[in-house]
Amino acid sequence: MTGRPLAGRSVVVTRSRPQASQLVEHLRELGAEPVELPVIAVSDPPDGRRALAEASRRLLAGDYDWVVVTSTNSAHRLMAECAGDLPPETVKWAAIGPGTALALAAYGITVDVLPEPSVAETLVEDFPGATSGPARVLFPRAARVRPVVASGLAAKGWQVDDVVAYQTTAGDPSPEACRAARQADAVAFTSSSTVERTVKLLGAEGVPPVVVSIGPVTSRAATKAGLRVAAEADPHSIEGLVGAILRALT
Repeated sequence: MTGRPLAGRSVVVTRSRPQASQLVEHLRELGAEPVELPVIAVSDPPDGRRALAEASRRLLAGDYDWVVVTSTNSAHRLMAECAGDLPPETVKWAAIGPGTALALAAYGITVDVLPEPSVAETLVEDFPGATSGPARVLFPRAARVRPVVASGLAAKGWQVDDVVAYQTTAGDPSPEACRAARQADAVAFTSSSTVERTVKLLGAEGVPPVVVSIGPVTSRAATKAGLRVAAEADPHSIEGLVGAILRALT
C-alpha cells in the first residue's frame, strides 16, 4: 500500500511516554494522527532494584545457565544494572517477542529461544529441560505477570531466580488527552495493563470503536473488559501492531 493510507484517521497510543515514540512515528508516516494517552508508567521495583542488582552481579559472575526475558523493559533494566559489562558467552538467552530480541541484540546478545507465537506457554514448551544440576535460570520480570514462566521452568527441573525488575503504575493523562481519545477512530493496546487502565479511565463505552491488540494475552484482556478486538498483531511486535492497525482501518 502506497501513500498515506491512514490520512484523516486518529489512533490512541496507550504506551508509557518513553516507549511510545516508535509507534507514534510509524503512525505519522502513514498519515494518522496519534493520540498519546500514557495510561501506564514504568518505575523501579518496590525494593529499589536491590534484588535486580544482586542478580546482575551473579549473572556477570557466571552463576546462571539461562536468562529468560519477556519484555523490552526487563531487557533494558537488566542490562542497565550490568553497566556495560556483558555476561559470559556460556549464558543462553530466551525471549518473548521480536521486540525483546531486538532490545537484547542492541547489547550484542543473541537469543537462543524465541517462541512463536510470542506467549509464555510456547516459551515453556520450547525451553529445554534441565539435564544436570545446578541448573539455574534468571527471570527478570515485571511486578505483575502470569506465573506461567516461573512455574513451567521449575516443572522442567530448573532453579528459577524470579526477580522483579520493574513495576508498571497508573499514568496520569490530561483531561484533554482523554477527550481526544474518546473521539478517536482506533486504539492500540500493547499489554493487559494498558487495557485495564484505559477502560478505567474512559469507561468501556468511551474506548474507540476499533480495538487493535499486540498479542493474544492482550486480546484476552480486552475481551474480558467487554471490548471487541478488530485485529491482532502478527508478528507480536510494534511493526506487527502497525500492520494490524492498517488492516483494521483500511
